[in-house]
Amino acid sequence: MRAAIFRRSTQDSGQYLEIGDIPRPTILPGHSLLRVIACGVCRTDLHIVTGELPALRPELIPGHQIVGEVIDGATPNLPIGTRVGVSWMGGVDGTCWYCTHDAENLCDEPTFTGYTVDGGYAEFALVRTDFLLPLPVGLDDAAAAPLLCAGIIGFRSLRVAGVRPGERVGLYGFGSSASLAIQVLQSWNCEVYVSSRGQGNRDRAAALGATWVGKDGDKPPVPLDRAITFAPSGEVVIAALGDLRKGGVVAVNAIHMDKIPAFDYDSLLWGERQIRSVANMTRADARDFLEIAHKLGIRPKTTVLKLEQANEALAMLSKDRDDSSIVLVP
Repeated sequence: MRAAIFRRSTQDSGQYLEIGDIPRPTILPGHSLLRVIACGVCRTDLHIVTGELPALRPELIPGHQIVGEVIDGATPNLPIGTRVGVSWMGGVDGTCWYCTHDAENLCDEPTFTGYTVDGGYAEFALVRTDFLLPLPVGLDDAAAAPLLCAGIIGFRSLRVAGVRPGERVGLYGFGSSASLAIQVLQSWNCEVYVSSRGQGNRDRAAALGATWVGKDGDKPPVPLDRAITFAPSGEVVIAALGDLRKGGVVAVNAIHMDKIPAFDYDSLLWGERQIRSVANMTRADARDFLEIAHKLGIRPKTTVLKLEQANEALAMLSKDRDDSSIVLVP
């Protein structure tokens, strides 16, 4: 099969991935073999190939926003030909304290699709059957792919922040994930305040109905109840914290971040303000978000590239090109 392969030994060569032919995965108990239809390109993939996240294997097929068709390892609920999605969480041990206390996203021995196991930058992918997500009919393949990480993790962020209907919510950074989260927030009758350094992203936020849009450093006109930061910048976290009312919450949606600067406790954190990190997602998050996205008709804007263009796709991400989600197709 054709695949885009990341090799730790060539990480500094300037070419992230090698496109080549490798054997098709062999079916394993408890797993299903998928024919990959589409795979979204995520900033986490860029963190992996650039070394911002440590390489855990000598060779790896990235990609964790997979839309595929079951071709082997079917079950009564997922027969041959079923169209399914695969997200970042590719498996858990099921026995650790977190798994037994309704927090599988914090599992001590997790499987991460496209990081600890091979992902979807390929023609076929082997995945755990119990982590497959049936996809709604009527949702096209390219639009479904970004929902499987950018969408789900944005939704998880709203939950971690404790957003309630009608609240004032700040979104700091306005890429793919935030552009999906705003549509959920609007369905909850929330006022949405967007801060972004890019003019294109600010224009897009305004077009999507944000209550207020500003540049980095601009202060919203009202105190916020909740804030979600999407940019991997510690300074943005401090800015969001400074925009909260007493008792407000900042949820940090980043798997990798630079250092958070020192800040003044009395003026920024006192008053029971909180900073919370967003770590992965649960299968319940995924199922709930996909149902909401289908009901609301959420459809990401996508740019579709061929698998052979995987390096080009990652290079586009490295230039902060956030006007649409990038999707690879075999």
